[in-house]
Amino acid sequence: IARMMDRAADGQHRKWALIFGVSANLAVLGFYKYANFFIDNVNASGLVALPHHEFILPIGISFFTFQQIAYLVDTYQRKSHSQNLLDYALFVSFFPQLIAGPIVHHKQMMPQFADKLACTIHPRNISIGATIFAIGLAKKVLLADTFAGFATPIFSHAEAGNAVTMAEAWIGMMTYTFQLYFDFSGYSDMAIGLGRMMGIRLPVNFNSPYKSANITDFWRRWHITLSTFLRDYLYIPLGGNRMGPKRRYVNLMITMVLGGLWHGAGWNFVIWGTLHGTYLLINHAFIEFTTREGKRIPFFESFVWTWVGRGVTFFFVMIAWVFFRAVNFDGAIEMLQAIFGLNGVELGARFVSRLYSLFLVVFGVGWVFFMPNTQQLMAKYRPLFQLSRRESTQDVPGVLQGLRWHPTVAWAAFTSFIFLFALFMIYRPTEFIYFQF
Repeated sequence: IARMMDRAADGQHRKWALIFGVSANLAVLGFYKYANFFIDNVNASGLVALPHHEFILPIGISFFTFQQIAYLVDTYQRKSHSQNLLDYALFVSFFPQLIAGPIVHHKQMMPQFADKLACTIHPRNISIGATIFAIGLAKKVLLADTFAGFATPIFSHAEAGNAVTMAEAWIGMMTYTFQLYFDFSGYSDMAIGLGRMMGIRLPVNFNSPYKSANITDFWRRWHITLSTFLRDYLYIPLGGNRMGPKRRYVNLMITMVLGGLWHGAGWNFVIWGTLHGTYLLINHAFIEFTTREGKRIPFFESFVWTWVGRGVTFFFVMIAWVFFRAVNFDGAIEMLQAIFGLNGVELGARFVSRLYSLFLVVFGVGWVFFMPNTQQLMAKYRPLFQLSRRESTQDVPGVLQGLRWHPTVAWAAFTSFIFLFALFMIYRPTEFIYFQF
């Protein structure tokens, strides 16, 4: 279809080719991912009983579908040109980021594939890539799966219709918040590391999102390639902010609801997307309210307000994660009731008596708010696609600058240790959160 658009003599043929290509991609995604969701909702109406089918979800379909749509749109807009089938297949099926992102663009990848050095083994790329991969594997196996050991039983208990205490609900919510962070951050690091071993730089996908001072900043830091895709290929085509503030708010809400539905075929994901859409509307309204003559009121740019904003943003992001995680709506409501003390404020003994869970929560808070991220550690060696050294080193406290990576014996020993330890711990039960996407 891209080659058809390149050969088309007039814009009308190009437009219809694009509509067909995007529709075909969305139809395949819709069939595999949302058919049973549609059937379940129709059956719930009681008007008709449709048969339920067990479709095997093609691995990575959400990611490579968006990648293909971006390729078609970029070709239509003449930002890129169609390739031969072999080059296109390489672009779509490049395995490091195929199943969990980051979502890449044709213009980011094809020039790198065309570079003769990309297919040669280089010690520099191997050492940088292996380090990033080891860090990602350790995040997933040693940290995310450890947090899951506390989050999963608490959520499962609530989803089964049982009451949870306030302290248990808070521990469940916070440990899941850190599980998801280290899980997806670990996936992204492993993809970036594998790509770099082959001399390919992938785009940044995470940039310490829990350090965000507001929800807009959060979506500039969390799953960056998805946020960019939704902005460029959904929000802006809907009109963006070009049609006045009311239409802007409508476009934001549509974008976030559909972004939530992309994550999974369930009403819990719709609620999650709606919550984030509401957060964004409130944030934009608040920014306008605290702006005078084109400048923010000084207090709202201060160090104190930045940390207040981080705390408020982190809290509301965690509240939304409850719906993201819960298997059923009743389980989410039970968790929220307990979080806000509606089930009483007793501590309970099933989880809170284990001080290890409290230690993990404190550890998670310290890590996500104060530690440098992977690209900051590796900043000197430009680990990612078009990430400047200044962007990589921002927000790194001076006392932690010494942690930055260098090809030294100490770093080699540390990398080897966390890699082997993670391999040893793989025997534990593992949840692949983004596998369903």
